Amino acid sequence: MKSSRQRFRCSQISEIRRLIGPLPEKLAIYCSDAAIARYLRARNWNVKKATKMLKETLKWRAEYKPEEIRWEEVAHEAETGKIYRSNYIDKHGRTVLVMRPSCQNSKSTKGQIRYLVYCMENAILNLPADQEQMVWLIDFNGFNLSHISLKVTRETAHVLQEHYPERLGVAILYNPPKFFEPFWTVAKPFLEPKTQNKVKFVYTDDPNTKKIMEDLFEMEKLESAFGGNDDSGFDINKYAERMREEDKRIPAFWTKSEAPPEPMPTSSVDLNSFDSDASDSGKVDGSASHVSDSEGLISDKSVLVTKGSDNGNGSKELLY
Repeated sequence: MKSSRQRFRCSQISEIRRLIGPLPEKLAIYCSDAAIARYLRARNWNVKKATKMLKETLKWRAEYKPEEIRWEEVAHEAETGKIYRSNYIDKHGRTVLVMRPSCQNSKSTKGQIRYLVYCMENAILNLPADQEQMVWLIDFNGFNLSHISLKVTRETAHVLQEHYPERLGVAILYNPPKFFEPFWTVAKPFLEPKTQNKVKFVYTDDPNTKKIMEDLFEMEKLESAFGGNDDSGFDINKYAERMREEDKRIPAFWTKSEAPPEPMPTSSVDLNSFDSDASDSGKVDGSASHVSDSEGLISDKSVLVTKGSDNGNGSKELLY
């Protein structure tokens, strides 16, 4: 039997469905109960704010079409291994995105964001049924202040915080530059405890932080760059083959009905007509005293943006 709190949460999800109204198939599939709950959590269970946030995402997905991005479109961005989905998972079954800010190979902000979105969609596609969050392993080998780019930071921050809320389970900052620690100390008081706990600093010369990796991963499967025993490294050819195969699964994912049956609109939905000031039925006000989970981590890690490469190949991007 559901508790009163669970019943209230279910009523909030139902209210958001009512406020959004009928949707085309792909967007209806996107709006599962679990997805709506993520937007509610990101907005501290405030129905009005969560509805506004979700409507903006639906409009973005209808225009940007992230589910239609395929490997061949973004393959050139992946050549250096700056972002890729690992072939191992953590002990909780969560997919792992490996990020290397110093391996940027592109000057195109549009191309960098397109590839980031592709990686996020791929990681989500490979999450088990009981998981909604992923792990980010950020390798700072070769990173320095010259890699920072505010332009890509802003764009990346917007996409991740507005359209992928509550997707991060934990972020491992592996061997980050020393200037990160003081910055984190300043930012930490403005974040909610659950957000603070998602960021882990790990150093190869610190046995205490090494335990973080051992608790999260099977060391035999973890790549050696992060202290594991797998020294096979990133192979772009093998990764490209893997991504092409996984691309074949995308159409089926977006045609199976995971969302509750809803009457389909007789004509296409005009997402521009969405009212951002939908009535507030949640009655749960999100306090501004702390930054929400979906926003805080983006803001405090903006310095991970990279630009310019050591060999002059181009700008670097924010790798969360």
